[in-house]
Amino acid sequence: MKEKLKRSLVLFVTFFKIGAFTFGGGYAMIPLIQKEVVEKKRWITDSDILDIIAIAESTPGPIAINSATFVGYKIAGVLGSFCATLGVVLPSFVVISLISVVLREFSQIQAVQFAFRGIRAGVLALILKALISMYKQCPKNAYGYVIMALAFVGASLLKLNVLAVLIFCAVFGLVASLVADRRAKK
Repeated sequence: MKEKLKRSLVLFVTFFKIGAFTFGGGYAMIPLIQKEVVEKKRWITDSDILDIIAIAESTPGPIAINSATFVGYKIAGVLGSFCATLGVVLPSFVVISLISVVLREFSQIQAVQFAFRGIRAGVLALILKALISMYKQCPKNAYGYVIMALAFVGASLLKLNVLAVLIFCAVFGLVASLVADRRAKK
């Protein structure tokens, strides 16, 4: 029990840092989560983080919170899940509470507007880094490229519901795996 409590506290601090020093939301946090929990702490593998992100994206709620919850549970059970989730949420809650009070007063200042434009550009770079990292972990075959292309077209061009796109991808991946298994057995 003492070890689990210690790991839960480390999870809280780790995810608090991630939540405190990441701008741009959940997708911008993915590279930091990967760096902290895979590279630095070695709690989980690259394959595990890819699975966690896929599950976090497929479940309701923000991806960073879901990722923290799943990582925390994998490391220290329910208490770890709670601590990691609280850690990642608390900085944003405090900052947003303070900003909402102050922003009305400063939102018309041009320097503030320029700063937010710069932050948006930095967030885009973090999201692209996460995309590249996830792409490197995904299987590179015809099925994977077809799923990726169809998902992109469905979500971006056809404006399909993201949940519908994810369900389609899961079904397509399952069918493709079953077909590949049958061919391998022949």
